[in-house]
Amino acid sequence: MTSPNSTLNAASAKAEQELRFDDTRTAFAHRSTSDLRRARWMFGLIGAPSLVSLGAKAIRLALAIRFPLDWALRPVFDYFCGGEDIQESLGTADSLSKYGVQTILDFSAEGQTGDGALEAAKAEILSTIKAAKGDSRFAFAVFKVSALSNNDLLEKVSCKAVLSPDEQVAWERVGERVATLCSTAVESGVPIMIDAEETWLQGAIDELAEAMMRQHNQDSCKVYTTAQLYRHDRLDYVRDLEQHARSEGWIAGVKLVRGAYMEKERERAADENRPSPIQPDKAATDRDFNAALDYALDHVDHLNIVCGSHNEASTLRLARGMQDRGIDHADPRIGFAQLLGMSDNLSFNLSAHGFRTAKYVPFGPLREAIPYLIRRAEENTSVGGQTSRELELIRTELRRRKAAASA
Repeated sequence: MTSPNSTLNAASAKAEQELRFDDTRTAFAHRSTSDLRRARWMFGLIGAPSLVSLGAKAIRLALAIRFPLDWALRPVFDYFCGGEDIQESLGTADSLSKYGVQTILDFSAEGQTGDGALEAAKAEILSTIKAAKGDSRFAFAVFKVSALSNNDLLEKVSCKAVLSPDEQVAWERVGERVATLCSTAVESGVPIMIDAEETWLQGAIDELAEAMMRQHNQDSCKVYTTAQLYRHDRLDYVRDLEQHARSEGWIAGVKLVRGAYMEKERERAADENRPSPIQPDKAATDRDFNAALDYALDHVDHLNIVCGSHNEASTLRLARGMQDRGIDHADPRIGFAQLLGMSDNLSFNLSAHGFRTAKYVPFGPLREAIPYLIRRAEENTSVGGQTSRELELIRTELRRRKAAASA
């Protein structure tokens, strides 16, 4: 087995070469041939929208009637998730770290309600911070505010509705949960990211995230919010956030993503007979995403970013932008992140060239992770070209290995 030191020494030497995302040998060095064959099968299924739609409905029905699904979903779960708990996920973190890719533990259970479940989610997220403390395998902690709050309450706060006394108390508890996670992460030396969610919840999340950044990001960036650039107002939001940070003497941290709730957003806007908050087309989203990258590169002293993208063109734009501006590949103010099981050609080639790169590693009980897995499949189906690109790269690597074995 290749040692971590020799792998990273090779990565350091390779950092001087041109960055390419079609180097499948580097991209899949951590995957066995049987893993890649399984991935070829899975991405082949995901590439058929009708199958994904039918499968998602069948799985949701099976869950509703408590039909046993573990045997069918286990291969998919194992490819896209780290394990059922943090301990199981440490093996994934170990495997990634051998190639210089860090881990972001992401508790993937969704839809909890009631104070008991919300407190349990907080405790689980605190455990991810504890696991990451002092451990170079880990890059960030992360959480969704909706894991800590009832969604109806988030929506009321976001639209500035008057809260009842009980709701006000509940909202204060949400604030305390968020503050506890952020302060614990800061004290543990673990940067923490707050995920973005639907527009009707995001106002309350922005309020909490900005308060945490103002409190903790005085000298360096420890707390990050998230901007979904498929929203037509988020480029201005990122610029305004940086300007406020600069004028007030703190550092804005933003994970830049294209977004994950597009169809839901459009449907709700249509149902409520209001303008959609979503960009008119993909080209507009790409334009604003790239503009946000450029703005961050030009204002990096007060705007630190994580590029959370599977888009090769945008990822290469940021990498080259850093090189053009003389920003070190390992500069702590800029990072890259992708999901486990996706875009390995980005993650492992970036790392091999010395860029700070991490994988989101979801974990949680298999049945509770099913909504996450369904969303991943549906998102891949809706992103034109992503699934075919994954398949192309996997097939290329399998052919390369077959040729090497017969040579």
